[in-house]
Amino acid sequence: EVQLQASGGGLVQAGGSLTLSCSASGFSFVGYAVSWFRQAPGKEREGVACISMYDETLYHADSVKGRFSIFTEGAKNTVYLQMNNLKPEDTAVYYCAADGGSPVCELVMSTPTRDYWGQGTQVTVSS
Repeated sequence: EVQLQASGGGLVQAGGSLTLSCSASGFSFVGYAVSWFRQAPGKEREGVACISMYDETLYHADSVKGRFSIFTEGAKNTVYLQMNNLKPEDTAVYYCAADGGSPVCELVMSTPTRDYWGQGTQVTVSS
């Protein structure tokens, strides 16, 4: 069964750090674009970061640039989102997603549908 498992969320004070993980089961991220989206209550879903194992490019939204970093290691079956200097406005449910059909971050960040979604992990930043 193909699944994405997101983990690592939690409660942190402003200025703190968290690292989210997105793991694949039933398939490999090789050749995929893996992305993180977030949705806060009452707000639209926002693309946060993307890494393409297809063309080896990265994308970070302006709102997180310089504070968040998306990366992978080793066998590339896990993608991480390192979040530093967290702000209360970063509070949201964070979802990871994977795209194999069009694994280009520019496309991923501009289209609403994904091949696979993870279940979401809550990040809460207190002021």
